Amino acid sequence: MYGGDEVSAIVLDLGSHTCKAGYAGEDAPKAVFPSVVGSIEQSGLDDALKVEKESESVSEAKNGIKTSDSDKSKAKRKLYVGSQALGYRRDYMEVLSPIKDGLVVDWDMVDNIWDHAFRERLLIDPKAHPMLLAEPSSNPQQQRERTAELMFEKYNVPALFLAKNAVLTSFASGRATSLVVDCIYWWNWLLPDLFPISHLLFVLTI
Repeated sequence: MYGGDEVSAIVLDLGSHTCKAGYAGEDAPKAVFPSVVGSIEQSGLDDALKVEKESESVSEAKNGIKTSDSDKSKAKRKLYVGSQALGYRRDYMEVLSPIKDGLVVDWDMVDNIWDHAFRERLLIDPKAHPMLLAEPSSNPQQQRERTAELMFEKYNVPALFLAKNAVLTSFASGRATSLVVDCIYWWNWLLPDLFPISHLLFVLTI
């Protein structure tokens, strides 16, 4: 159960390259791991098991056994999160990023990244900790709503706050107002004040 001020808030920063997670008030994050996810599609596994299935079907036909399509399970993908899981070579595994152009494009991967941060790295129950999530300065309303939906409905967090990356950067340097230049893989952000206003936000594609 949430203990109010006695329980530290959890800070999550999901970037294009790494995911950082830790406790509010500490100098450094407790966990830093890649934000990319290893994915193995069921189709790839089907190709690897094709010979085995064909041999089984032949033996079943000889024994008078028929397999209906309804008995077959739907194709799903297996996701691997974390440095250790990604460092192990697996056949048909593709390393993907859930973020493109600074926006989330695959929420299933993001959900697995958050779950890995909570359960495997921080070893906490998200129900007992308020959450502070860093977000891009131009994060659309739809993405913010989806983030809140996952945090409240799946993880049952007691409180949630979405903070702009530029604002957190300014706070970290001890300044109330600042000009923040945020350079990432695909974009440059220029923000002239503490609380970004849409018409003052300048985006440069690189």
